[in-house]
Amino acid sequence: MDTVLSARGLVKEFKRAIAVDGVDIEVKAGERVALLGPNGAGKTTTLLMILGAISPDKGEVEICGVAQQGNRSKAAENVGFAAGYLPLAGEMKVREYLTMFGEIYGIPDPSKAIAEGLERFRIQHLSEAKGTQLSSGQRTLVGIVRAVLHKPRLLVLDEPTASLDPDVAGRVRSGILDLCADNGTALLVTSHDMLEVERLCERVLFLSAGRVVADGAPSEIAERFGREDLEGVFLHLADENYQHSDFPTSQHTDHIL
Repeated sequence: MDTVLSARGLVKEFKRAIAVDGVDIEVKAGERVALLGPNGAGKTTTLLMILGAISPDKGEVEICGVAQQGNRSKAAENVGFAAGYLPLAGEMKVREYLTMFGEIYGIPDPSKAIAEGLERFRIQHLSEAKGTQLSSGQRTLVGIVRAVLHKPRLLVLDEPTASLDPDVAGRVRSGILDLCADNGTALLVTSHDMLEVERLCERVLFLSAGRVVADGAPSEIAERFGREDLEGVFLHLADENYQHSDFPTSQHTDHIL
């Protein structure tokens, strides 16, 4: 399989605290990967470096073979990003909003991509609704449709099912699974919902104090840490992360994103 994302030796320091300390991540085409860790573990900073929103102090990121450093716009052409907290244009209709982004992405006629996205996530009935009329779950679904209009090779989702009811979360999950299977889209997702991660992702990377401490299938990682499931691993690492055991004091998580 082609490598869609390659991040090597990522390091980021804030106020003399090391937020990310030599993180390596590789994601193949069609692979569904979760980037996990308790607050302060460094996953948000890692995600921002992968997206090109901030630059690493050391290390490099390549998207589909394109180095981000010096080629940020070209690398970004292969990425879609969505998060439940991103706003929608309140007074625009959903179809208008998606058409605007289709044109920004350079899609000659975005109507077909919009129809496919709305159908995939089962929200065709919202096409004429305004942003102010949508629930938080509906806004999340529209945001994901926007993120995949240009058929990105890498889809990055930050807490995609946070605070969603089970029906909407199920639509998010099934739509993403279909997208990855049909288009070979690679997925990188962050979440605090370990059950959702086990349903959605075939591989997980756990961060603790800015380092990758586990990389593998959910069941393998749970077994390695002697826990019943990912939630048990998460709680174990959260306790370790906040106690700062086995890590240098320079990595004090009070300053880590």
